[in-house]
Amino acid sequence: MSEHKELPAHLTGGSFLFNETKPELVFTPEDLSSDEREMAATAEKFMDKEVFPRLDALEHREEGLAQKVFHQAAELGLLSLEVPEEHGGLGLGKVASLGVAEQLSRLAGFGITCGAHSGIGTGPITFFGNDAQKAKYLPKLATGEWMAAYCLSEAGSGSDALGMKTKAVLSADKTHYVLNGAKMWITNAAWADVFIIFAKVDGEHVTAFIVEKTFPGVSTGREELKLGLKTSSTRRVILEDAKVPVENVLGEVGKGAYIAFNILNLGRFSLGGGTMGAAKDMLRTAVKYAAERQQFGKPIASFGMIQHKLGEMAARLYAIESALYRTASQMDQVKATGELVHTIKPGFFRAIEEFALECSAVKVAGSEILTFVADEALQIHGGYGFTEEFSPARGTRDARINRIFEGTNEINRLFIPTNLLRRAAKGKLALMAAAMAAFADAQKMPEAEKSGDDLAGALALLARAKKATLLLFGGAHQKFGDKLIHEQEVLAVLSDITIDIFLGESAVLRALKARSRNAASTVHADLALIWVNDSVARMENRARDAVAHMATGDELKLQLGLARKLLRWTPLDTVTLRRRIATRLGVVGSYPALIA
Repeated sequence: MSEHKELPAHLTGGSFLFNETKPELVFTPEDLSSDEREMAATAEKFMDKEVFPRLDALEHREEGLAQKVFHQAAELGLLSLEVPEEHGGLGLGKVASLGVAEQLSRLAGFGITCGAHSGIGTGPITFFGNDAQKAKYLPKLATGEWMAAYCLSEAGSGSDALGMKTKAVLSADKTHYVLNGAKMWITNAAWADVFIIFAKVDGEHVTAFIVEKTFPGVSTGREELKLGLKTSSTRRVILEDAKVPVENVLGEVGKGAYIAFNILNLGRFSLGGGTMGAAKDMLRTAVKYAAERQQFGKPIASFGMIQHKLGEMAARLYAIESALYRTASQMDQVKATGELVHTIKPGFFRAIEEFALECSAVKVAGSEILTFVADEALQIHGGYGFTEEFSPARGTRDARINRIFEGTNEINRLFIPTNLLRRAAKGKLALMAAAMAAFADAQKMPEAEKSGDDLAGALALLARAKKATLLLFGGAHQKFGDKLIHEQEVLAVLSDITIDIFLGESAVLRALKARSRNAASTVHADLALIWVNDSVARMENRARDAVAHMATGDELKLQLGLARKLLRWTPLDTVTLRRRIATRLGVVGSYPALIA
């Protein structure tokens, strides 16, 4: 294991706020290898052939069917992508897994079943297990012989995960721990063979345990009656004097919180990938319906307001997809260095911790973009969309949980700026120095001028938006000091602007890279520019909210003036851009084909 070392700027978590990145350094979906595309295509064929034809039976929870389909997916290798080869997996990374996760999540309940197993269920053993634990559990999990579940939440500790009441006490003969408590909202609970359970040893030291369903004292509650995700299992996991061998402690006693939160980073990233797949599916459904539905003697796809919806749905998808593949590749590149974090033994790849901010950003953005796409798809269907006969009803129900899963969006919005503040406090990011430099630059910076190149102009705007964000960080720190962590509304502003910048820059860099390969194509630029154009008003409004809370009088006027100056932008004709996107969608029929 290597010592901690300096990473290139573009491979450092959160560095996009402080540095400019060249397009060639950003991985995009257009860079996928033939093997990675084939893997996603295999998952797509599987969903079309084995899953969707059984949709009604799966939704009505036909006995044993979900497990059967799960095993079929495992036989194709779709659940073992990130398990090391020596333990029966494919040993691949995040880029390869994204396309598969996207396809499996087209049916959200099934995608959650697979994701909870292969991600947050198997991941803790992959990254934190010792050699004996990996050898015992990973081969069975990789092949789908066993299913895994992750158990952190409790009835009284959802967002406050460390407030858990589940206790673990070492037996007198020191051969096992006795666990008592109950875990809530556990995906795969009815079907899982292995549970990753977090408990407090002696009521104090948060610790992770590998718990088999056959261990004495382990049971599950009734199936929860959920709004959506009907094809998945969600139950309580009950521990009544459950006996867990000491060799099933995962990592070290007292290090469970570290494991829990870093595995959640992976879960947040995977959730973002899953929302992308579901949203693409609903956009395809909306495009098809809009072309077929006739009103006033012509298809509704020809109406401007429907075109606006379709164009906007596609632009938001482009932004989240760009951010996801950018982050996936960054994580894979850091993982490839072989560098581990030594906070806990055995160590785990630094990539998990390094990009925690980006994982939260794609979770928040992906879940809210999916909510938007689902709602607009239903609206395009009109009254039919409100019936179970058409898929937007299911899609809308299934989408809602994603803003709660893996830490609520509110918790993730608080995490993003506090992550930057913590990294700055540890000397990993020169946040306050950057804020001071941004203030100096903003005062002497000339007014932004209209560029003849809209993509270059968008990139310049985003560079100024970064300075505006750093100004807000500096002003907030000066105003509130260490109490800033309690100013949740200000933290939410910082988070929202940071997310807009991250997705916008990812989209623009992707569009520039695409243009370098095919100068004649405008679709990438159209999609990126729609996002950036609309984000300017969002960023300025959010900045005004924060500044008005932090300053008064002349200081307020100064800060507002700097924000307006930095975010000055000549609006683009996005009506035409959206019409152009909608027209192309009508021809090609789906989002993937839109940018092919």
